Amino acid sequence: MEHKGFTLWFTGLSGAGKTTLAVQVRDILKESGYKVELLDGDVVRTNLSKGLGFSKEDRDTNIKRIGFVCHLLSRNNVIAIASAISPYRDVRDGIREQIGDFVEVYAKCPLEVLVERDVKGLYKKALAGEIQNFTGVSDPYEEPLNAEVVVETDKETEAESLAKIFVKLKALGYLASTGGDGYTKEEEKAVEDRLRALGYL
Repeated sequence: MEHKGFTLWFTGLSGAGKTTLAVQVRDILKESGYKVELLDGDVVRTNLSKGLGFSKEDRDTNIKRIGFVCHLLSRNNVIAIASAISPYRDVRDGIREQIGDFVEVYAKCPLEVLVERDVKGLYKKALAGEIQNFTGVSDPYEEPLNAEVVVETDKETEAESLAKIFVKLKALGYLASTGGDGYTKEEEKAVEDRLRALGYL
């Protein structure tokens, strides 16, 4: 399927649901025939950014590298999906400027819910001072001021969050729209299959 490339950038605190949603979006788009690549912050760290630490400078370098790869992909008509905490607004805005076709999704979730959800116990350790430079606890997280999509993952089901993202991508003209509810038959089937797999249908 021929389509214009763009970058879908998921930002938010650790455990807010960025990667879960990013994977679902990627799978739905792939099933609909789009060319898609997913860059996950943790995966990029072990490959592209090996050796970087967690100082502000190193974090910024890691995010800028993800942004650079997204820029190359988008320029070549691939949909690039990034899932990274990306805590600093100026770095995200710089990437937006570099890419142009950039859609920011803010996975919003209160700290107390993240602490409850935290299977690895990282937040508890960070709150106890056992982990330094932990975003949202001992390191800042700067919320997006004008994200195209805000998903409140403590209040919405996964299906509701996905619907918000797809509605916005269609409204912005990045995904094919066919009138009616805006889905092509292939996309409709892909979304339906995905929601069924998740147990929502």
